[in-house]
Amino acid sequence: MSKQDAREQALGLLYAADLDPGTETVETTGRVGRLVAGIQEHLTEIDAEIDAHSTGWRITRMPAVDRTILRIGVYELQYTDTPVGVVVSEAVKLAKRYSTAKSGSFVNGVLASVAENRS
Repeated sequence: MSKQDAREQALGLLYAADLDPGTETVETTGRVGRLVAGIQEHLTEIDAEIDAHSTGWRITRMPAVDRTILRIGVYELQYTDTPVGVVVSEAVKLAKRYSTAKSGSFVNGVLASVAENRS
């Protein structure tokens, strides 16, 4: 499975869990499993990072799909060795495909800010 396919599957699983926190996340393996487990493990830190870099938008007010895409992107920026350009590009593609017309530029701006300020 490609990394792009893994991101898409993780998006679906994490989105569903975000909408109904009481549901169990489906057990997955491979790339999808690592993404989902990593994001869930570091969710507090990831959300704080998104909040810190999303000017004018609190994470709780964001559309759930944008929030989920940003969580995937921030996780990859902070906890994997995936190149910044790939992370941002793939997240923007997901936003354009699954969210609103303005979501691609929003996701791009937030992730670019996170990448610029990471240590």
